[in-house]
This record gives sequence, C-alpha cells and structure tokens, in this order.
Amino acid sequence: MTNRRGYFSYLALLGAIAIGLILRFWHLDLKPLWMDEVITAIFSLGKSYHDLPLDVVLPLRDIPNIFTFQSGVSCGEIAQNLATQSTHPPLFFCGMYRWFEWIGILGNDWVTKLRSLPALFGVAAIAAIYGVNYITFSPTAGIIAAFLMAVSPFAVYLSQEARHYTLPMFLITLSLLGLMQIQQDIAKERLRFWVWFLWIVINIIGFYTHYFFILDFIAAIVTLLGLINLYKYQHLKIKRQFLLSLGISIITVIICFIPWVLVTLSHAQRSETSWLNSPGIFAPFYQTLINLVLMVIALPVENQALITIIISALLMLIVGIWLGVKLFKSFKQLWKQNKTHDATLTLIMFTGLVLLQCFAIAYVSGKDITAIPRYSFVYYPSFCALISAGLCHTQTLRSQTFRQILIVILIGVCSSVLVGSNFVFQKPFQPEKVAQNMNLDPSLPLSLVVTYDNYQDIALGLSFALALEQIRTQTSDADSFVALRKSPDLATVWTKLSQLSIKVTSQLNLWIVAPGLRRRDYPQQLKLAEQTNCTINPQHHYRIGIPYQLYQCSNVN
Repeated sequence: MTNRRGYFSYLALLGAIAIGLILRFWHLDLKPLWMDEVITAIFSLGKSYHDLPLDVVLPLRDIPNIFTFQSGVSCGEIAQNLATQSTHPPLFFCGMYRWFEWIGILGNDWVTKLRSLPALFGVAAIAAIYGVNYITFSPTAGIIAAFLMAVSPFAVYLSQEARHYTLPMFLITLSLLGLMQIQQDIAKERLRFWVWFLWIVINIIGFYTHYFFILDFIAAIVTLLGLINLYKYQHLKIKRQFLLSLGISIITVIICFIPWVLVTLSHAQRSETSWLNSPGIFAPFYQTLINLVLMVIALPVENQALITIIISALLMLIVGIWLGVKLFKSFKQLWKQNKTHDATLTLIMFTGLVLLQCFAIAYVSGKDITAIPRYSFVYYPSFCALISAGLCHTQTLRSQTFRQILIVILIGVCSSVLVGSNFVFQKPFQPEKVAQNMNLDPSLPLSLVVTYDNYQDIALGLSFALALEQIRTQTSDADSFVALRKSPDLATVWTKLSQLSIKVTSQLNLWIVAPGLRRRDYPQQLKLAEQTNCTINPQHHYRIGIPYQLYQCSNVN
C-alpha cells in the first residue's frame, strides 16, 4: 500500500511538472521583449553597452543583429560589465551566457531561447516546492503545492520573463526546504551537518543571483533564532550547538559575499534604482493583498474595456475572499494540531518577516517595492507552501475538499492561459502598443530616435525598435533607429539630429522618444540633414510611462 502511494505521489508530481512545462513554454515568444529583458540579452550575450551602435543611424532591419553571441567571454568579464553598467549580481547572467554557448542563440527563435532558461528554472521550482511540503506536512500537501505552483499565473508570468526571478525563486524554495529540515532537527534535538552545509551553499549562490535574496536570508536567521530559543531542550548542549551552527552559517555566507559588497553598495547609489515611488500610507498593505491574489488568479484588467475591468476585478475579489476565508479556517486547524503546529509557525514567521522587510524598505527608504508584483517572488514559495497545506487540511468532506482544490487549480490554468496570451501581466511600457502607434502609415519610411541619459533609456529604445521591426513587414532602407545622448542638455540632441544622414526621399515619419520630456517642451520644428524639415503632429503625442511624439518630415529639394 505504501509503495502504491509513493508511486502515485511521484506520478502526480510528474503530471504537475508536465503541466507547468506546457504553460511556461506555450507562447513563450509571443510577448515582445521589454526594457529589462533587453538588458538581460545584452549582458548574457557577453556584451556591454559599449558594444551598441550609439549616436549613429542604424537601419531598423539590422536591430536583431545587435543580439548576437560574443564568444570567448569569461564570467569575470561579465561580472565587470555588470559592476560598472548595471545594478545586478552576476551569477544569473553568467549562467545565461553558458546556456547560450550550449544551445546557440542564432536564428529566428532567439527570443524563445532567451526566455527558455528562466522557464526551466520555473519548472524546477515546482519540484522544489513539492519537496518542501512533502517533508513538512505530507505527500498530499506536496502534490497540491506542485500543482498550485505549476498553474499559478504569477509563477508562469515570472517564468516567461528573460530575467533573474525564477532562479532566485528556485533557490529560495531550496533554502526553504533546508529551513524546514533544520526546524524538524531542532524539534528532534539532532544536528545534521550536511543539512546546514547545503543550506549555506544555497544561500551563498542566492546572494550572487539577486540582491532581494538577502531578505529571505535575514528572515530565515530570525526565524531560526526564534525556534532555537522557543524549544525546551533536555540538554542545553544541543541548543548551544544549534546557535553555533547558525553563527557559523551567517559568518560563512557573509565572508563569501565580501568580494561583491563594494559593488553592491555602489549599485544601491545608482540612478537606475531611483525609479520606485514613495508609498502612500496604506498602499503597501493593499498592494501586497493584490499581489497575493495574483498568485492564484489573474484576469484581464490592463488596457481593457471598462466592463471587462469591472467584471475581472469583481471575480478576482470574490475568489480572493472565498479562498482567504477557507485558508483562515484551515490555518487555525494547522496551528492547533501538534503534528503541524511547528511547521505552520515556521512558515508564518518566515513569510511575515519577509513581508515586514518589504514594508520597511517601502516606508524607510521611500522605494515602494510592494507596488511591483514581480518582486513578490521573495515570499511566493513560502506562501505557496502555506496555502497548499491549508487546502488539504480541512474539516470538510474529502470529496468537497477535492472539488475545492480542483477549482483553484482550474482557476490557475485559465489565468495562466491568459498570461501566455498576453491578456494578463502585459510587458511594462507595452512595446507592441508603441510599435503599433508608430506604424500608423506602413507605406512611409520611418525613423525612431531615442534620447538617453542612462543605459536603461537605450534598452527601452531597443525594445521599441525590436517590436517595430517585427511589424514593419516591408521595411525599407530608409527605416532607421538612432540613440542620441542628452549631454549636456536636450538642445544637443536637436543639433546632433540635424547633422545625421537619415535617408529621406520625399516623406518620413520621425518619432522622438524622450524620457523625462514634457509635451510642451517638444519643439514645433526640427531639421534633418540634406534640407529636410520636420513638423510636429500634435495629434500623435503619446505617453506610456515615457513620452513619444510624431514629426512629419519632407525633403525641400
């Protein structure tokens, strides 16, 4: 009987992994690359911003050629590029570089290849969360956790991002697995060296993957300190051993991160980290609740008709309240049962401490990370473990419990399909919409000019250019892209523009993307080289996080 249950458990896990794999790779290349994914591509291909063609006219059809693999680049060189030109630790980008070296990046499917490794890390997290709940609660809780993560619209969304979110999420889940094993060891007054060793290694790797991993490490430390001091030991010697093991673990992780500490401090001061807004008084709390709901159900509310937004919001609210009531009752049962009390306490403490740090960052530093759903990956694994345990520990009839779990899974599948179809979790700055607006007259040649203060502006412009190149089916030699530096001021851009040899046979649609520029500051007239005059078209001014304006140009000769 035990063998049958074990066989069924592993078979169910394979089913969850298969579903997760399908949802993550379905339409993997449908959404356009956005600014952050362009940044990933640049550094992961072994390049830097110095390799980009700046302040020169580049044919639009040559934009994809920028994203070619540069062989012979070491991880140290990638780390140096990131240290000076970005705000991220290097491990993910080094891993991506080796991935491209293995599978190759050339071809029309390069966007799929760019997103494939994060998608695989997202699948690996499914197996990891199964392990967390398997050892913490039961094989059934492990299976439910695996299915919930497999169909979670939030997890699918992160897995389809060519960014370093699923790798740290996978590592956080593994670290959580180690934390729960240590919790059980504390309860049984035993010390397993290999558990602590693996937990240390995972945390060291996590530090070099994403800076937010530090939040989970701190939460785990405080949780373990609480657990060690909470238990009553038969021999005080074992308590001292646990405290010593924790102290050694902390020191080891910190020492191993010392080579990157100065870089971390410099990254914290860079302008690229100043885009987050200050929070309102209650904003972090309701934004966190919204983020929690999005982990289970996500319906179209972005750029939709008002009636669609209202219906979607109401359905998500109803599901959120229904599930919240169910889980509250289940958590009380988990808390009261001796078998599950300690594990529930550990997960709640850990999740609460991570959230507390997110609130502290929002209120103390004035950078509201709770407003950005993707940053919720720092507490998603522990939340997934909790709701999975809550769904399978109820006092209701087994058949009714099964139906409730099935409903949650089906809701997740439907939501994830919407994610893959680009109805939910649309890309920031919406490159596809910008491209559609710019392509208002496909018969006329087009030039896209992006002004930049920093490297992020360049990446943003390249994301627009890539989306535009995709829909300009009859791209001519006159279609072009230019990135012009705003130094010392914007007037320099207009001077540089008049000196560039942008091809204009008779007419040209000129689009100026100028981050930070107000509508009234766009000049009414611009001049290009070769006696070309451009007049602003006030009917085609747009703002989608940043402004972009149409000029209609004609050659006076």
